[in-house]
Amino acid sequence: MKKWCVWAGTALAWFVADLATKQWALASLSPGEKKPVLGNLLSIQLVFNPGAAFSFLASHTWVFTIVAGVACIVVALFTRKVDSLQLTLALGMLEAGAAGNLVDRLFRQPYHGQGQVVDFINYADFFVGNVADIAIVLSVLWLALLGLRGKEESK
Repeated sequence: MKKWCVWAGTALAWFVADLATKQWALASLSPGEKKPVLGNLLSIQLVFNPGAAFSFLASHTWVFTIVAGVACIVVALFTRKVDSLQLTLALGMLEAGAAGNLVDRLFRQPYHGQGQVVDFINYADFFVGNVADIAIVLSVLWLALLGLRGKEESK
């Protein structure tokens, strides 16, 4: 039960942070308008992304809706079998990131699983993301490090 609470609390914290920052971006920014934060390295810019990173497969939004939904289910089920606190925390972050972008795809225009994800953190004009993306990237890096560490310990 304690492990589930840690996982759910982590997921909920990141999920709420993602939704709150997206609402802030929608209320405070005009689409496309760029506001520098750290010169050209980091800026705030509201965009609506129908695809994945770099607007990959933008015309196939439904694919990402299905993948995110399946990911949420698989992560939740897998977490039940996990004993490691670090793995539990990383999986909570992954759950939140997948769920945050899934909510956009389900409930933002044009709706019905084809909604556009609200992105607003512009990284040097390389790509624009959101808090859910940060949670996904950090969790994947953390999981990779845990996996590498596990292989080293088993030698």
